[in-house]
Amino acid sequence: MTALDFQLDAAWRVRQAHFPCQITFVYPLDTALISLTGDQCTLQCAHCGGHYLSHMQPVWEARVDGATSALISGGCDANGCVPVASHLDRIRTIRPGRRMNWHVGLIDEPTMQRIAPCVDVISFDVVGDAETIREVYGLDKEPADYAAAYRMLRRYAQVVPHITVGLRGGQLGHERAAMDMLAQAGLDKLVFIVFIPTPGTRYADCLPPPEQEVALLLAEARQRFPSIPIHLGCMRPRTSYRSRLDPLAVRAGMNVIVSPSREGRSMATSLGLQAVETRECCVFR
Repeated sequence: MTALDFQLDAAWRVRQAHFPCQITFVYPLDTALISLTGDQCTLQCAHCGGHYLSHMQPVWEARVDGATSALISGGCDANGCVPVASHLDRIRTIRPGRRMNWHVGLIDEPTMQRIAPCVDVISFDVVGDAETIREVYGLDKEPADYAAAYRMLRRYAQVVPHITVGLRGGQLGHERAAMDMLAQAGLDKLVFIVFIPTPGTRYADCLPPPEQEVALLLAEARQRFPSIPIHLGCMRPRTSYRSRLDPLAVRAGMNVIVSPSREGRSMATSLGLQAVETRECCVFR
């Protein structure tokens, strides 16, 4: 038995002890993707470069017919904050009958107070290493700044922390420190996403982290947070990478997987898990 197999088996036993034999597969087709800044981002982070904003609807022309929820995001300013209070009147018109998940960045408390009536969930990226913050985001911030923002946000809304595995150009380094911070601050659920080499970014030529390293981290998280739902989110490499990672993630005890591969679904069946499917952003689970 390999070291990875040992950890996966241990994680699976933890899952069996704390959760029913059920797994949620999320296909977030009913969540509208809305950007407060269009495709513009001042920060131009090394892993994204504003690329993913182009997949979202600008708030000023967003069409949300049929959507039961919305992801509200946008590019960051030079301080790592999404201008969440901009277009707030427009957000209020979209709000009725829809749950809202916000990406806010390192906003301050008065800003959080302004948007709170329109917030159901906040997705917050946690970074556990100062060098990763500097290299990826170009910010003169410390992990303590992220911890303070996380604690503040939790006073006003449900906050779902996200940890990007391999954020620093596919290299692992900050993730376990991020989990340390969350263990101290408290959490209700946790989402892992995985670095995607993205054309046009500074990390375009980097490789994603090896699937086995990601799976080992997931297994460690399952054991560290035995009763907390843990998700494998939508942002992770597709095609063959996903077909290799997803079955390992099932074995590692994930509760939720977004857009799983056929291999991931097959592994869930073989382990006796009953699949439940939903159509909104995974943080609403």
